[in-house]
Parts: sequence; structure tokens; C-alpha cells
Amino acid sequence: MTREEAFEFLDRTAQGIAETFGASCETLVHDMSLPSHPILSIYNGHVSGRGVGSTLDVMGENQELDEVGRRTDFVNLFATTPGGKQIKSSTFHLIGEDFNLALGINYDFTSLAYANRILVEMMNAEADLRSAMSRGGEDRLSEMFDECMAAVGKPVDALSKTDRLKVIALLDQKSAFSFRKSVPYVSQRLGVSRYTVYKYLNENAQRREEAEHE
Repeated sequence: MTREEAFEFLDRTAQGIAETFGASCETLVHDMSLPSHPILSIYNGHVSGRGVGSTLDVMGENQELDEVGRRTDFVNLFATTPGGKQIKSSTFHLIGEDFNLALGINYDFTSLAYANRILVEMMNAEADLRSAMSRGGEDRLSEMFDECMAAVGKPVDALSKTDRLKVIALLDQKSAFSFRKSVPYVSQRLGVSRYTVYKYLNENAQRREEAEHE
């Protein structure tokens, strides 16, 4: 395969992917034989604000790549554009005797992330009716929280994100979030926002779903 044939194939693929996934999907072909990896062709360039000839990456940085970086595929990585767009980014190389080209795919999922937050809020309820009508709910919630913290074995101010996710998962297993005002209580005890608690619940749910499909 010649360099011209390789570019023609990658350019055609980039155009097809952009048309298939729409205006939120930026695709491009890089010349990876150069440390500056200039763009040879690009579709839906409004996603990152770049055009043909640009040497900026999707994060807006003009960073030269070393030999390893110019030959390594990067798949499904997170990036943020200078304008604050949230991007899923992948790069695939096609290397021959006299060429090193790469197909880049950058999907802007900012609107999907926003929609997901709204859905989480819409599906959330303060508590189920039975627990809301029962007495002693806050005392039991406090006991559950202390039990989960003991299981993790660290004070609140020493918890990492992984530790906080574990605390939330343990509380969820105990049905703690069925109690009235459980999210405000847990967020106050953990020293995080209510949104963060909802986010952790969503992340744990996604991990359970992924594990069930493995």
C-alpha cells in the first residue's frame, strides 16, 4: 500500500464515520511521521475548532509527540476541549514503509452528560413511602453509615474517590437510600455535594451492569 492509497482509505473512513454519527463526531487524519502530527483532513472540525494543517490536539495544546506517541493507538479516552466540551477520543494508526498516518475520532458527548444528570435527578426520590412513615429512620441511617465507614477502615478526611464509591456501594446494598433525606445526610457526612452522591450511585450502577454483561 502506498502513502496515497493509505490516506485515501483513512480519509474515506473518516468521512463515513462523521456522516454516520453526525455533527457531534469529529474525525480526522493525522500525518504521524512528523512530531507535530499535522491534520491532513478533518470532518466536523467545529467540535474542536481545528482545520487542515493544524498541529493542535483536541485539548488545544501544541504538543509534539515522541516516537512512541506517534505509533501508539489510544482508544476511548476522555478529553476536554478549550471550550469545555467533553470528548471521547480514539486514535488508530496505519503505518507502512514510507508513511505513518492515523485516524482520529473525537465524539462530543457534552449534551449526553447533561441529559444524564437530568435523568438521574428525575428518577431520584427522597425515600420510599414506608421508610418515610416509619420512626427512627435517621438513627438507623446513622448506624448504617458508621458500619460502612468501619468496613472501609479510614476516617472521612482520608477517603479517596475509590473509598467513597465503596461507602456509597455498601450503603446502597443496605438499602440506605430508601430512607427519607438519605442523600443530603450522606453528602453531609462524606463532605461532598448531593450531586456527587447521585453521581457515585450512577457510577456504581454502571459498573454492576458492565459486570453482569461480562
